[in-house]
Amino acid sequence: MTPKYLVSAAFLTGFSPWAQGAGFALIEQSASGMGNAFAGAAAVAEDASTVYFNPAGMTLLTDRQLTVAAHYVMPSAKFSKDSVTTAVGTPVPTGGNGGDGGENALVPNLYYTHALNNDLRLGIGLNAPFGLATEYDADWVGRYHAIRSELQTLNINPSLAWRVNDRLSLGLGINAQRISGKLTNAVDYSSVCLATLGPTTCASLGYATPGSPATDGKATIEGDTWSWGYNLGLLYEWRKGSRLGFAYRSKVTHKLKGTASFADAPSFFVANGIFKDTTASLGIDLPESASLSAYHELNDRWSLLGDITWTAWYRFDELRVKFGSSQGDAVVTENWTRSMRYSVGTNYRLNDRWLLRGGLAYDQEPIPDAQHRTPRIPGNDRRWLALGAGYQASDSLRLDLGYAHLFVADAAIDRNDAADGGAAGHIQGSFKNKVDILSAQLSWSF
Repeated sequence: MTPKYLVSAAFLTGFSPWAQGAGFALIEQSASGMGNAFAGAAAVAEDASTVYFNPAGMTLLTDRQLTVAAHYVMPSAKFSKDSVTTAVGTPVPTGGNGGDGGENALVPNLYYTHALNNDLRLGIGLNAPFGLATEYDADWVGRYHAIRSELQTLNINPSLAWRVNDRLSLGLGINAQRISGKLTNAVDYSSVCLATLGPTTCASLGYATPGSPATDGKATIEGDTWSWGYNLGLLYEWRKGSRLGFAYRSKVTHKLKGTASFADAPSFFVANGIFKDTTASLGIDLPESASLSAYHELNDRWSLLGDITWTAWYRFDELRVKFGSSQGDAVVTENWTRSMRYSVGTNYRLNDRWLLRGGLAYDQEPIPDAQHRTPRIPGNDRRWLALGAGYQASDSLRLDLGYAHLFVADAAIDRNDAADGGAAGHIQGSFKNKVDILSAQLSWSF
């Protein structure tokens, strides 16, 4: 293995979660929907958050409406080690299990709709459709795979809806999307030295102890970009209180540009252009998705909701990082698969002011197996249990609250970075994960 390729692989370890972070697509786009586990999201159209879930639903809203929501996401990811080895195959001698890798985050949304006339509606949404925040102890046993991962997005979504007739409405939205990220991981300079220069030379240089914190460095990757996509919606109401919704969100192709830097890099590598600060770029396709939703009022008090959502995560077949220096591209095979999400829910109207909600969902993880799972995104299949309530404070003001607990299946990890020529080593074990979400929302009609 050449020094050129090893440094490329070390950079790629840092870049990987930018693509994988997109696997953390944030469905938390309304507190009213949270209470139903987002069952029927493309058909309910009860407030301005329909701008995101199905723009055609704006035709069910009258006059003007402003909806503001916030979601406090509390994930937990705890690692249990089976075996962790360096790039040269020796056990990593120090470090614990990393603490709790989950990091709490606040996810905001804002939506506004305006009636242009009886049949046309204009709307805009500001939200964060993708996001990631994980951090492990800096000296943990898996530090060469990940320490900190941050991913943030901002999506600006102007939309238009047209009521074709009393039953059918169509919607269209444009999405201007910014993505930014900062990623860090440790670098095992001793393993790189031994793999490239041999034990005798490395001993003389003081880099002959793989996995030793004394000869570790740190890689930091930062980058951002803007891109765009679109979304479409259809709403068909065959009778009052019973409707079907279809929504499609396009893929968004990003070309991230940023910097890659190493701390405490050995001078003998830097002098030869290895582990040298440089620019870096990465292409990412955030996948398209399609949703089919239903909403049906059984009577004046009870209603039923359902949803099926398909997401094209198979677009993550590989990650390719290009460097501004003479270093060659670094490639990691991902082999993600398409994912499905199924949800059902119910509403109960207690009286003229209170609406009670409940919902269940099953959310597939697109990571295909333990060999393709990383500590940056240690997710697995999730089962949602959600509850919520809406309170009509006045003719113009409504408050919605929601809570969900996500039961996450234990996630085995068997990631051998050497399979792609990398320098992070081999990590085996499992993650115990869970997520709790609290949501609050105000909707003002005027």
